[in-house]
Amino acid sequence: MNWRVKGVVQGVLSRLPGGGAMNNCLQTTLGNLRDFDANVDAKVVDDWLVLVENMHELGVRPENLDFVEVGTGWYPALPICFWLAGARSCRTFDVTRHLNPKMTFRMLGRLEHHLPAIADASSRPLAEVEAAYALLRNAKTLEELLRAARIEYLAPHDAADSGLPDSSVDVVFSNSVMEHVPADAILRIMRETRRILRSGGLAIHSVNCGDHYAYFDRGITACNYLTYPEQQWSKWNNRLLYQNRLRPRDFLDLAEQSGLRIVLAKSKPNPELLSVLPALAIAPEFRRYPPDQLASTSIGFVAQA
Repeated sequence: MNWRVKGVVQGVLSRLPGGGAMNNCLQTTLGNLRDFDANVDAKVVDDWLVLVENMHELGVRPENLDFVEVGTGWYPALPICFWLAGARSCRTFDVTRHLNPKMTFRMLGRLEHHLPAIADASSRPLAEVEAAYALLRNAKTLEELLRAARIEYLAPHDAADSGLPDSSVDVVFSNSVMEHVPADAILRIMRETRRILRSGGLAIHSVNCGDHYAYFDRGITACNYLTYPEQQWSKWNNRLLYQNRLRPRDFLDLAEQSGLRIVLAKSKPNPELLSVLPALAIAPEFRRYPPDQLASTSIGFVAQA
């Protein structure tokens, strides 16, 4: 699909009553939810295990910790994985209510394939993880499932105004969310994170900061959106797939501005993108960035209170 067609379609849907629900339906039939099992597998292997690895590098285990997730999505894979790993609780925030009971129970069924990996990553006996999983499988409704996993779903709710007490959380995390949030809102989320984290608590974020349209249009690269000045880009940057175009260093700067201290950062430029950059007409607002920042399409980082 040509990325401009997708941009126009989502732009129209974003302005229609019920357009968000129609977009969700398209995602399950034509988008990245089409192969649901593969989507769940990626959430565990490519996302959750990476978050836990970052925690391990800092000597932190999920057991008995209180978590906050920024951006729930259609199903709470990461909060449930953390609970299976021994977490005490997780509050998960979404500005729009997306959580889908059918998808959530489909996800839960698929998680059975990943119990050994969850046990290994959390250093819990497999029998304990299996017993916890069996408890969740007994749930008959979404509400029962969330209650059993000690997950509180807060939507619509702004994570920048959580309402949680000061110093009441051990870990705040997000996955493939921050690239869809305006910079000023990210700063507010980071400041709220600093307020609610206990001393030494962690903010762990994985950010996909490449052009998401490149997943649908193989004719463009993940740097494509950097070639458009803001006035032109706003034509394609719709509410349903908002992309802030921030570069890896920008996310670290916003965390530091909030009073958090960066303790781990992982990002590296894509060699193929580095090779094509000289031929691209980068928009004026991005010319101040060095090539490694323009050609890096992801960053994982941990900041500490």
